[in-house]
Amino acid sequence: MLVVEKNALSEEIESYVEKYGNDRSALLMILHEIQKKHRHISEFAQQEVARLLNIHPVEVYSVISFFAFLNTNPKGRNLVRICQTISCDMKGKKQVVEAIERELGIKIGETTKDNKFTVEYANCLGLCDMGPAMAINDQVYVNLTPEKAVELLAKVK
Repeated sequence: MLVVEKNALSEEIESYVEKYGNDRSALLMILHEIQKKHRHISEFAQQEVARLLNIHPVEVYSVISFFAFLNTNPKGRNLVRICQTISCDMKGKKQVVEAIERELGIKIGETTKDNKFTVEYANCLGLCDMGPAMAINDQVYVNLTPEKAVELLAKVK
């Protein structure tokens, strides 16, 4: 008989399974809940989700790696995503990115030392007519200038 030692994360994941169900269709919602609380989905969490949904861990990992908003590595408390479409390029994205990197002291793909910010590109934010665009956590900002981007970061700081 297999004995599973429970910890706080196991119990948390079990509560999500109770909330969303224990079949494959609940996988994305459960992963989203874990991501929202912990800012990433650890290998242990992936194993627990797979066990509780009775699916292979590779299936859990494949969903995480497919969706840009799910991560296996911890991110900063504030996730800044900058649209990298050609539309945003044509409207001055490069200068906005340079201002953000300068303000935070990090490059795209990095996290500040205090874990306050992670900056990364998003393939598309769906706002091509109002670029350059970026999202800070769940809030989207459009028609950015370098000054406006820095101002928005300062409000979050």
